[in-house]
Formats: sequence, structure tokens, C-alpha cells
Amino acid sequence: MTGTVTAAANQAVKKKESAAAAVLKRLKNNKTAMFGMIVFILLALSAIFAPILTPYEYATMDLKCAFQGPSAAHWFGTDDLGRDILTRILYGGRYSLTIGIISIAFALVLGVLIGTVAGYFGGMVDNLIMRFLDIFQSIPGLLLTIAISAALGSGFDKTILALSISRVPSFARVLRASIMRVRDQEYLEAAESIGCSRMRMIMRYVLPNSLAPLIVEATMGVANTVLTAASLSYIGLGVQPPTPEWGAMLSGAKGYIRDYSYMLTFPGLFIALTVLCLNMLGDGLRDALDPRLKN
Repeated sequence: MTGTVTAAANQAVKKKESAAAAVLKRLKNNKTAMFGMIVFILLALSAIFAPILTPYEYATMDLKCAFQGPSAAHWFGTDDLGRDILTRILYGGRYSLTIGIISIAFALVLGVLIGTVAGYFGGMVDNLIMRFLDIFQSIPGLLLTIAISAALGSGFDKTILALSISRVPSFARVLRASIMRVRDQEYLEAAESIGCSRMRMIMRYVLPNSLAPLIVEATMGVANTVLTAASLSYIGLGVQPPTPEWGAMLSGAKGYIRDYSYMLTFPGLFIALTVLCLNMLGDGLRDALDPRLKN
């Protein structure tokens, strides 16, 4: 009996490895997804190596150079305080991308925990959790984030917390639905029959076979979070000037849109490019993980 179960487990592992290889192959063959991933990696690297890529400091002011348009010395021009806009955009990528990634990471931890409990145990526990999440999701996502930000106050860490809280319900629901499709599979009944604990079954069998939709949701969630964080900063509820976060840069430049539109154009382009690339990658991951959805 034990030999049969071991052989079945080994076969399942091989099947999982072959499935993972097939997913990677489909993703590599998706030119749009690969383009999005490469450009996003370049954006992230430019933010990381900003001190090497630019000779200016993002906070250094030079009023003599204020309001200079794009030139050889300042490729994206300078702002109202004479600060190099390209430098501030590169450094700003550190804040914007960090907010997006860390917010989604925190939301994933809570979402996985809540979604796993609701999806695996079901019954009254599931009902109570879902009704609680319904309360949150009855409020539009952006409005909920604004309300949480207003309650917590502005700032880098508080923006991350507000964005994380607002994303938890959607992650929990996605994982719950995926787990409910997996929990009644025969291999789980077989694992239970040989004495596997619930925790072991959840960690080894249930979660690994339920995470695919959540990976896609998280990738697109980073894009949405970067955009939402910029919106919060723009209306004064997110990261505040002089921090060179992209939304804060838009907020600081909005008074000069008629005469010095480049001050808004370049930060806005970087926000749009980041969101577009992550959405391309998310679409590619969705098609790679479930080719039936492609058409």
C-alpha cells in the first residue's frame, strides 16, 4: 500500500514539473508578455541604479535652472525648483514600485490566510468570512483606499498599509474559489486516508494547486496599486513632496500644466508604461497558466 502511494506521489511530482515547464514555455512564446516583463525589469533596474545613471541628486535645487525644457544637460527638463526631472523620476521609481510590490505582498499574506481558511473548511466559517468581505467589497476599491488613507494619514508606510488592506478581499475571494475546486479531488481523499494532517494537505497539495489564479491577480494587482498610489499622492493622501514619488511629482507640477506641460508628461508616461507592462505580463501569465482562457 505504501509503495503504491509513493509511486503515485512521484508520478504526481513529475506531472507537476512537466506542467510547470509547459507554463514557462507558453510564457516565453508570448511575445507581448515577454516584452512587458523585459521593460518592467528595465524600469526596476533603472530605479535601483539611479545614482549611477544620473549625475544629479534628486533633492538638489538650483533656482537658476528652474523651468528649463528638455535639453542635453537635462533630458526631461527641470522643475520649478531647478531639480532634474529625469533624476527625480528614476529615484521616484524606487518609491512607486516599492509601494506596489510591498502592498501586494502584504495583501497576499492576509488574502492567502483568509482564503485558505474559508475555502478549505467551508460551512459556517466560510459564510462568516465571506459576509465580512462583502462589507468591504460593497465599497468601490478606490473609495475604500481613500477612506483608509484619510483615516491613517499621509506618508509612505501608511500608503502601503491602506493599499494592502483594500486588496485583501479580492485575493481572498480568488483563492477561496480556486481551493473549493481543488478540495474535493480524489488525491486529497487518498492523502487523508493514509494519515496526512490537514496542515500538511493544505501546504503540500491544496495551496500549490490553487495559486495559479492568484499569481495572475497579484501581477495585475501591482499595476493597479502603482496607479492607485499615484492617485493618492496626487490628491494629497499618499506620499508627500519633496519625496520624488511619481504621483507626488504630478501633484507638484499640476499648477504648471499650461506653460510647462513636460513636468507632468514624463512622470505620467512612466506611470502609464509601468501599468501597461505589468498588465501585459499578467495577461501572458493568465494565458500560460490556463490556455483555454486565451480565446
